[in-house]
Amino acid sequence: MAGFTCSAADLRPLLGTAANATAAAEYICNGFDTVSNKLVAATYAIDNTYLLFSAYLVFSMQLGFAMLCAGSVRAKNTMNIMLTNVLDAATGSLFYYLFGFALAFGSPSNGFVGRHFFGLEKHFFGLEKYPSPSGDYSFFLYQWSFAIAAAGITSGSIAERTQFVAYLIYSSFLTGLVYPIVSHWFWSTDGWASPVREGHLLFGSGVIDFAGSGVVHMVGGIAGLWGALVEGPRMGRFDGDGKSVSLRGHSGTLVVLGTFLLWFGWYGFNPGSFLSILKTYEHTNYSSYYGQWSAIGRTAVTTTIAGSSAALTTLFGKRLLTGHWNVTDVCNGLLGGFAAITGGCSVVDPWAAIICGFIAAWVLIGCNKLAEMLKYDDPLEAAQLHGGCGAWGIIFTALFAKKDYVNEIYPGKPGRPHGLLMGGGARLLAAHLIQILVVIGWVSVTMGSVFWLLKVFGLLRISADAEMAGLDVTSHGGLAYAYHDENNDQSEKNAFPIANMDSSNA
Repeated sequence: MAGFTCSAADLRPLLGTAANATAAAEYICNGFDTVSNKLVAATYAIDNTYLLFSAYLVFSMQLGFAMLCAGSVRAKNTMNIMLTNVLDAATGSLFYYLFGFALAFGSPSNGFVGRHFFGLEKHFFGLEKYPSPSGDYSFFLYQWSFAIAAAGITSGSIAERTQFVAYLIYSSFLTGLVYPIVSHWFWSTDGWASPVREGHLLFGSGVIDFAGSGVVHMVGGIAGLWGALVEGPRMGRFDGDGKSVSLRGHSGTLVVLGTFLLWFGWYGFNPGSFLSILKTYEHTNYSSYYGQWSAIGRTAVTTTIAGSSAALTTLFGKRLLTGHWNVTDVCNGLLGGFAAITGGCSVVDPWAAIICGFIAAWVLIGCNKLAEMLKYDDPLEAAQLHGGCGAWGIIFTALFAKKDYVNEIYPGKPGRPHGLLMGGGARLLAAHLIQILVVIGWVSVTMGSVFWLLKVFGLLRISADAEMAGLDVTSHGGLAYAYHDENNDQSEKNAFPIANMDSSNA
């Protein structure tokens, strides 16, 4: 934000020829300079506070993931899935700090190698080239919250059958290398497909993946896909004839709680991706009070509408297909709508978000049907939801991105392509199709190799006995739920003696 400028030499003639005119001009200008500096500082403080609050909201999604995962698995694996969610955040913190952030937003010119590769050093990985708040520690915290979200997605796909050490290895690799490279390609100022690239843009537009339908959701979903494929389905998931057997999660209550927490956190995920709030838009066709704060409000609305549309479509769609009103399906449909709108939330109108959510619901239903046919087992439908709906969201943005909104959020490039169905041509769609292929290819090569190597070295899947007994007992020292204490158990035994059914006493 530019400050006011005041020159005593320019102001003096306006004060007449009095002897103290020069001193008065200098005094007035000093006052203007002080006010200007305070306004600039206040702007940075407001923007950093907004970004930090958004980071806290995104981080709260980890609790949503934990509740959703816990409710979606059987009770005998609850402690295991809760611990993996905690460690996704903790492991991701260190590896994103040590390696990931530098790879995502550094470059050879600003020192992401050598002395600036480890930790938040003097040049903060070159972020001095960014205006505040994205050149401050708040920017790191916000990007870290995205990295651990990607890792959390993957954990759901391999739940109930994975060795604990495998979680630590894949999470470190995903947050330290795989995800940061993708975010560099599509979000950094020198990423080859970034819409804010300083130079030639891919197809004249770059990829508009505003909050990460591809960068976050597809990365986490495709990683989970490979983990589940390499491991194979859970015991009992398909019967001897290959028919699907439902292994229902133990708590619909936790599923709903987790879904609402994720919904709440998404208001930091999508609107927070603006990074700042106190910014005016020049040459706008709207009223004088219209600015980035207005675009942030619109983004929150499109996010809400897309998720709601997907939830209702799933509700009635599954009712027609199965005859049931299933709360778990509705929750997953809602989240699928959010994953889809994430990429284009800032550049589409609310009416388009209805279409986004409607199609996302059918994409999820179709992906789940295909998974069942192929005997693919994903306890949380993470690959189908985040991978499938994320891919649809990328295509959706290329179809419905509005010209005015694109120019507001990505200024300085006149004639930038926008949505195909909004009269913007096919160049944005071409760029987005390339993104889908690149993300699938990169994550498949890297994470597919990681899971395959874990399997080769016997570090991926637990034994059949451990899987039958449950990971809580075999790996974590006991069940998550204690229904009776020892005193109550003994009292019940004394009050209600159990008959000896041994045949020798018959």
